[in-house]
Amino acid sequence: MSTQAEGSVVSRDTPIPVVSVTSPDGQPSTASEARTPSNQSSDALGHPLPASKPKDRLESLGDQFSKQESSSRVSDRLFTMLLQQVFPSQDYSDDDQPPIKDRRSRKYVDRPNFSLPVMSSNFRRFNARIGVAFVFQNRLIRLFTWRQPTQTLSFLAVYTFVCVNPMLVVVLPVAACLFFVMVPAFLARHPPPPTYLPTDLYPLSGPPLAGARTIKPAPELSKDFFRNMRDLQNSMEDFSRLHDAVLAFIVPLTNFSNEALSSTLYVLLLCGGCLLFITAHLLPWRLVILLLGYAATIAGHPYIQDLLAAPENVSLMAEKEHEGRSFLLSLSRADIELETSPEVKEVEIFELQYRPLHDEEGEYEPHVFSPSPYTPLSPARIAGDRPKGTPFFEDVQPPRGWRWSDKKWTLDLLSREWVEERCVTGVEVEIEGERWVTDLFYEQVEEDSPKKKGKRDEMKLKEIPSRKGEWRRRRWVRGVERVPVNNGAE
Repeated sequence: MSTQAEGSVVSRDTPIPVVSVTSPDGQPSTASEARTPSNQSSDALGHPLPASKPKDRLESLGDQFSKQESSSRVSDRLFTMLLQQVFPSQDYSDDDQPPIKDRRSRKYVDRPNFSLPVMSSNFRRFNARIGVAFVFQNRLIRLFTWRQPTQTLSFLAVYTFVCVNPMLVVVLPVAACLFFVMVPAFLARHPPPPTYLPTDLYPLSGPPLAGARTIKPAPELSKDFFRNMRDLQNSMEDFSRLHDAVLAFIVPLTNFSNEALSSTLYVLLLCGGCLLFITAHLLPWRLVILLLGYAATIAGHPYIQDLLAAPENVSLMAEKEHEGRSFLLSLSRADIELETSPEVKEVEIFELQYRPLHDEEGEYEPHVFSPSPYTPLSPARIAGDRPKGTPFFEDVQPPRGWRWSDKKWTLDLLSREWVEERCVTGVEVEIEGERWVTDLFYEQVEEDSPKKKGKRDEMKLKEIPSRKGEWRRRRWVRGVERVPVNNGAE
């Protein structure tokens, strides 16, 4: 017998989900009550908060926050209007989507929920303090675009020393703290003398001539504040372009939309990883890292950028990329053979018939087709639940993602095997005929115990099967095969 599918065939007796809305006082209400205007929650000013659209709900929260907390602050209203444009105008249900493990869910890390007032406040605080990062970013851009060649050449000299002697890496944080933090802080308190005055009037060894420099957040609505917003806007655009470019290059090769191509790349990466694992210690890594750093720095020179942006060079690089992809495709077609036949398994369904216990002469009547055999010691039977399923054979559907590979159901003639496999007791098994597995009704009878010396005869009860019980079942099987998904389908 072939392997059974993991999930049994489900019935159509599934419960209907009910959406409930929690009121501000913590009392749940049904979906119909939530739709009535009288049951809608309202804010502190008496305005209703609609529960249908997140955009409207955020607008109401934003209005409440701006009126109560910061009605005079232009930045609050500005950022609230910005978020209203970001959020969608309608809800999108996720009921039809398959369950996906979300690593950003609160099941993994307990973090505060989204709140428009908190978001607005945190953005203002973040924007007022992010200027240092943008200053560092601008210095890197000037360094690697050769705005001042002497600075870039000095960086290459330091980079060369570090590549030749990697132990100097531990010196870099200390040197950076000295030259970029301590020295500027000292010069702020002891400024150098003007060039047009005698130097002896401004001795550096004397008392400080200025206060200590402190870093303060940029005031809101100031020039620096809007500069930070401008740089943050540009950084988001740069990240989006880089993100889209990387995905456009890597995803088609690695997402197995073309299984032969992705399989070829997988084999190449696996072989390359094994080769590096063995020979990595033989490679001159200092020279490799030195050459890579020099290549990346020289590529940022304006002359090299103009050469790379030339139309003939752009077409040449596009042609080379196309040739590389074509080589991988031809290699995948020649060496990769994929199994095209779908996966085949076997599913089961149990036909249950019922007869009242007091009607011994009556016939068993069809009751339901259930994914479980509803045995005497099954949890549903012990709990007193009725068997779940569908009353018609035609209503039994294959599991999700599978389709029927056989034209019809087949009766399982090896009824004793599935009974012994499930350790079913208290039943009578037919090994011929229709292969019914019928419940047995047990009666208690008195049985004489051995006589004991000096004591009266004792009686004990014994359970023996007397007649057939209420339920009987038999097993039907049918083959299913995995439904193939077309390339590019989600």
